[in-house]
Amino acid sequence: MDLESFARLLTDDGQTALAEAGAMLGTGAGPVEAVSALRRRFDPDLVSAALTQAGLRRRAAAKFGDEAARMYFTPHGLEQATRPEVAGHRAKRLAGLSVADACCGIGGDLIAQARAGCEVDAVDLDPLTVAVATANTQALGVRTTVRLADATTLDPSAYDALFADPARRTTKGRVFDPAAYSPAWDVILDLIGRANRACLKVAPGIPYEYIPDGMEAEWVSFRGEVKEAVLWSGSSGRRATLLPYGETMTARGVEADVALIGRYLYEPDGAAVRAHLVGEVAEILGGWLIDPQIAYLSADSHVPTPWAAGYLVEEVMPFSLKRLRSALRERKVGAVTIKKRGSAVDVEKLRHDLRLSGEGSAVVLLTRLGTRPVAVIASEMGR
Repeated sequence: MDLESFARLLTDDGQTALAEAGAMLGTGAGPVEAVSALRRRFDPDLVSAALTQAGLRRRAAAKFGDEAARMYFTPHGLEQATRPEVAGHRAKRLAGLSVADACCGIGGDLIAQARAGCEVDAVDLDPLTVAVATANTQALGVRTTVRLADATTLDPSAYDALFADPARRTTKGRVFDPAAYSPAWDVILDLIGRANRACLKVAPGIPYEYIPDGMEAEWVSFRGEVKEAVLWSGSSGRRATLLPYGETMTARGVEADVALIGRYLYEPDGAAVRAHLVGEVAEILGGWLIDPQIAYLSADSHVPTPWAAGYLVEEVMPFSLKRLRSALRERKVGAVTIKKRGSAVDVEKLRHDLRLSGEGSAVVLLTRLGTRPVAVIASEMGR
């Protein structure tokens, strides 16, 4: 989709075509059927743009809920856009401030910031992205400024806070190396250095050596899946936040003991693992590490907590395909969830090689104790 095609979607004919495309996809019409029906009333270019946008809206519903039906997207913009619950959590720390959004994308964060009472001046280098972000603010009734500009032209000191969400995707796919972000990492650091206050959204797997001194690193998890890391100026340390629970935890230097696997095994939330807060989670559980290098915890009691998924241990054995298969078949297990930490086993190959049948279910956790690979058969207790 190019800028001209998107602009046509905002016309009266474009809105009609988009509404009809959405209705057809909503009733399960196939691509050929939808194209044929729409081309009776609209030209091929408009039909293509409408169906593309309608398809993106359907995909976006999983992230943006009911508002997706009124919003506009690009494929890359949707992929990188922040889930509203996560953007809203972050916006609370910027509430009421004047904010420079240095690379606004399709507008997910600037919308959350505006709703939190921020006065947002948002820029992006791509004309189509700016048009999409502008359309989204108008569609959702959000008052803010979106303009075409290079982030390097901003004067961060003119605002209360700088927010930056650098692009982490290229035509080749997702980018994991911060040095390959856009704007470039050195540009981002320069902007942060000149800002009164800064908030930088980065990939959750950011190497620790890239975290600037004097910035707080916060890892955010939504329903058990780590979504992002955020670097905040004006504070320091490590933090993990769980949404939608609203739970947050900061590092206090707690070190967990190491002991054998007890009655329960716990898998700490990924945000706590990334933030190196496994010791703090162990303290909540009254538990211990099963290996100093593996982020599995154990305890002799079940402690429900959003910070860890719990499993009732049924059997611990040295890892062996034959022995594991036999133990699962004795339990008449046909459905198995396989998890691993510190194990080199190919999970999908193992699932195939187990050749299970039966009405029961179980969880198998593959890990190691020292140098010994082990398999734990367990039942899920939840959080």
